[in-house]
Amino acid sequence: MLSCCDYCHAGESSCEIKTDDESNNVAESPRNAKSHPLACRLSDERFSMTNFLDEPIRLCSKPKSFSCAQCEKRFSNQKNLRKHMNIHSCRFKCSECGKCFESNNALTIHGRIHSGEKPFGCSVCGKRFRRAGHLRTHNRIHSGEKPYICNICHKAFSHHSQLTAHMRVHTGDKPYNCSLCNKRFNQSSTLERHKRCIHSNRRPYPCPFCGKLFKTSDYLMSHIRVHAATKEFSCRHCSECFRWRHQLKSHLVIY
Repeated sequence: MLSCCDYCHAGESSCEIKTDDESNNVAESPRNAKSHPLACRLSDERFSMTNFLDEPIRLCSKPKSFSCAQCEKRFSNQKNLRKHMNIHSCRFKCSECGKCFESNNALTIHGRIHSGEKPFGCSVCGKRFRRAGHLRTHNRIHSGEKPYICNICHKAFSHHSQLTAHMRVHTGDKPYNCSLCNKRFNQSSTLERHKRCIHSNRRPYPCPFCGKLFKTSDYLMSHIRVHAATKEFSCRHCSECFRWRHQLKSHLVIY
C-alpha cells in the first residue's frame, strides 16, 4: 500500500503523488512507467518505489517559477510550461468541438468522447472505459485493493481523490463555497447536494410507482419503501423487521 508524503496530503491537490493507475495507459505515460511507477503531480517527474520516501519531499517542494504570460498559470519547470502553451496556440485542436490540448496524446484520448470508443474492458464484469487508468481504478472494486492510506488515521481508500477529500476531515478545510448563502463544504458533491435541496425546486427523480418527484436519489429510494413490501431493517436481538431505520432505533430502546 502507498502512503504519500505529508506535503502531498496537506491539502495541495496539485502535489499529490500518482501511480500508473492515474495515468491513462502505457502509451499515455511512456516515461519509464514500469520501472518508475510513481510520479509527482507537481513536476511530472517519475521515480521508483525504492526512492519513494525521499523523492516526494524534494519534488513537492519545487517552486513554480515558470509562469504563462497568457493566463498566469504557473509551473515548476519549463517543459510543462511549453506543453501548456500548446493549449493557447491550439496546436492540438479537436475537429469536433474546437477544444485545444497540450499534446497529441491528450487530443486522442479526448476524441474518444466524440467517437464513443472505450477500448479498455473489465475482464470480470465487462464494463468498458476510455482510459486504462480508469479500468485499473475500477478493478479495485473487484479486488478490494485500497492503496491510498491516510497518514493520520490510517484509513485506506481505493482512489487518490477519496483520500484527498478525506484529509479535509483532519484539516477542517472547506474549499467549496455556496454562492447563494456562503455556506462552505469540504466536498463539491456536498455543495451540489446543498444547492439542490436548499436553493432549488428542481425535482429530477420521479417515483416509478406513483410519479411523485424528489430532489435527490436518496429521498426517492427512501420513498420507494412505502410501495415495497420488504422490511430491510432487522433487529439483531429478535426476528422483528422494520421498513424504516428510525423504527428500528425506537425498537432497540427496549433492549
